[in-house]
Formats: sequence, C-alpha cells, structure tokens
Amino acid sequence: MSVTKTMTKKAAKPAKKTVRKVTIDDVWAGFERLEKFQKHVQKSQDEAWEAIRETQKAMREGKENSQKLRDEAWEAIRETQKAMREGKENGQKLREEALEARRETEKSLQRFHDETQKSIKETQQAIKETQQNIGGINNTLGSLVERVMTTDLPRKFKQFGFTFDRITTVKWAGEGNIYAEIDGLLENGAQAMVVEVKTTLREKDIDDHLIRMEKVRAYADQHDDKRQFLGAIAAAITGESAKRYALSKGFFVIEPSGEDIKITKPASDPKMW
Repeated sequence: MSVTKTMTKKAAKPAKKTVRKVTIDDVWAGFERLEKFQKHVQKSQDEAWEAIRETQKAMREGKENSQKLRDEAWEAIRETQKAMREGKENGQKLREEALEARRETEKSLQRFHDETQKSIKETQQAIKETQQNIGGINNTLGSLVERVMTTDLPRKFKQFGFTFDRITTVKWAGEGNIYAEIDGLLENGAQAMVVEVKTTLREKDIDDHLIRMEKVRAYADQHDDKRQFLGAIAAAITGESAKRYALSKGFFVIEPSGEDIKITKPASDPKMW
C-alpha cells in the first residue's frame, strides 16, 4: 500500500521544552516504524473484509454463527481504527522530530558559516599586517642602502682611522671561476673596505662574506693589487647573536640608527685580507 504524505497546518508554538537532539538515523528509524504500522493497518483491513465475507457466507448458509462473526468483524474494525490512529500520531511525531532535526542542522550550518567568515577576516587582517611589515622592512633596507652608498659612509669610517676617497659597486670575475659581487667598495690607494648589504643579518651571511673576501683577495693577487682589504656588513635588522658573530670574524657592522647609521668596530683588530 503506497504512503501518501499529507501536509498539516502548522501547530501552535508549544511551550519551550528540552528537545532531545535527533539524528538522521533516528528519522529514518521513525519512517521504518511508520511503514510497519501502515502494513499492520493494511493487514487488519484485509482481515476485516475477510471476516465480513465470512459473515455474509454464514448468513446465507445459516445464522447460527452470524452474531459471533459480526462481533469478530467489528472487533477487527475497531483494531484497524485504533492502529490507524496510532499510526497517524506516530507519523505526526516523526514529522515534528524531522523538523526539529532540520532546525538544529540549520543552526549548526549558520554557526559554521559565522566562524568561517570570522576566520577569513582574521586571516585577511594578518596578511595585511604582514604586507605592511614587509613594506616597512623594504623601506628600511632601501634607506640603509642609500646611506651606505653615499659619501657620508667614508666620513663615518674616519673615526676608526680610515680615509676612503670614493665608494662604488663592483662585480669581479677572474681566473679559476673567481667571481665576486660587491654592494659597496670604499677605496683609497692602500686599502679597500668591502661592504655587503642585507635585510636581516644571519650567521650564514657572515660565512658567505668570509668566502667573498677570500675571492676578492684572490682576484687582487691575479691583478697584482697589493692593497689591504677589510670587510663590513650592513643590515636593516641585526640580532645580538649574529652581530657578535660578525664582530668576532673581524667585520665592521653597519646598522640603522634613527635617521642615521651606526658603525660598530670589531672587539679586536679588524681582519685584513
């Protein structure tokens, strides 16, 4: 027997009560129980009609059992009506539980949507702040490069007893795969200061500069350049550990100081190449 779903008017809003959380499995189990009730109703109806037919047959053949059959028929009808009422009540209950489950699901989806939107906004804000920080670092580095590559830097080194009359950017390529790129080279007739510029000072940068200084010395020897070479590292961000490491290797450390730059001399004598 097919199941026909009927729409009922929306019941008046019941008083607030605690509702057990209904799952999809509960809803499907309810529909299965409803289907069993409907089968039971169909069976009862079939039995009732069979009883009626038997009553009619008995009436034709004789009336000795007619009263009993009528009683049984009416009892079957009453059972059928009872089963139909129970099935209707259970069907209404299941529909209400299904609606409650749907409302709970919609609430959960709304909470998930709200939390997702909040997370997206927080991520966008973090990205914006990161971009601003990167922009600030780039500006600081650009400003530092400008200061290093001006005539003010040679003047700063005079306080340490060095007199440089020019500053240039140099790329050297010599024999034996000797190649060195120098961000800033301060020069005079007897000495030269090789300056490497970095955003953030790391120990690896210092080790790389040591290798660069060896290449500069090798290139100078290939071209009979007898000058002494010294090393310096300029960085927009300098941690204390990396700074101490650079100074221990005999390098000068150049870093921003407000609108100016500050030069720190190695603890011992500067290393010469």
